[in-house]
This record gives sequence, C-alpha cells and structure tokens, in this order.
Amino acid sequence: MTTLTDRPNTALLVVDVQNGVVATSPNRDEVVANVARLVDHARAEGVPVVWVQHSDEGLPEGSDDWQYVPELTRNDDEPLVAKNWGDSFENTDLADILAEQKVGRLVVCGAQSDACIRSTLHGAVVRGYDAVLVADAHTTEDQTAWGAPPPQDVVAFTNLYWQGHRAPGRQGGIVTTDAVDFAPTDS
Repeated sequence: MTTLTDRPNTALLVVDVQNGVVATSPNRDEVVANVARLVDHARAEGVPVVWVQHSDEGLPEGSDDWQYVPELTRNDDEPLVAKNWGDSFENTDLADILAEQKVGRLVVCGAQSDACIRSTLHGAVVRGYDAVLVADAHTTEDQTAWGAPPPQDVVAFTNLYWQGHRAPGRQGGIVTTDAVDFAPTDS
C-alpha cells in the first residue's frame, strides 16, 4: 500500500540496539534474541537489513555504550545509518538507502519504544512508507523516576497505539517475530 511508486520491497530496520541504550531494559535479552532471529530471517530471504546507530552527548560515537550489543553482528554489506535525532530519517541517508533497494515497506525493531522507535515509525509513514512494528522485538529503559509508566506498559501502549495506525495510502500495524512476512508488496 505504500504511496511510494515502484517500491515493492520490504526491509528490516534495526534501530539503536546499542549497549548503552538497552543495558537497563528489563526485557533486554528476550528482545535482543528476537531481533537476532529477525536479522537471520531477513538474511535468509535476501531482504535488506538496515542498521541504525544513534549518537549524542550521552551516547558518544566510538564509546562502548555506542556499540551495538555483542549478540548482533552487522554484515559488511548491510547499510549502517548514523543518526543524532529520534527519527531515523531525520538528517540521515536512510531514505536514499531505501530508494536504492526499492523499499516501500519497513519492518521495525529495536529501542527505545517511546522515543526512537515511535519517531521512526511516524517518520516512515509521513514519508510514504508502510511501517510494521515487531511487537515483541522493541524495548525501552525504566524511566519511572521521571514520571513515565513502567517499561512493560510503555511497550504495551506502543503496540496498542501502532496496531491500528493508518494514513491515506499507507499503513502501520504490528506483528510478532514469529509472524513477520518479508514478501514484496503490491505497490
């Protein structure tokens, strides 16, 4: 359904599964394992895997916290998008990378559910992409000390919120790791 013409392909977008981003996430190991399964599934089907890596003053480029978690390994031929904003499209080359691959549909996983994941999902739909969130492959840290709900509630609300998201000619939606389908769309 994407509004981008001649973009039948799907890509897996792995957002910010970095040491310092997921270190304190209560369901870190489960989410990282699901992300690893998604990466393996995408690779087995010849689907592009695009990695996104955040940096800012609290997550300086090159630091141990900035590194992707050791359980996930990016292949040299898989694009790496460096970002400094919540939305993975903002001031990056992500749109160009996806255009080269004729991608009109994104399967999104990673962290933080209430920040970079949500921003990227919205950024994708606004730019004409379909964007599916993998419900059991995203997480967030505990920010209850600052008034946020517990992390499991943030994840559940993000899933609830995104499951029915639609825009003219575009759609959101959620799916579990086991139900991900990378088949090309009829755009």
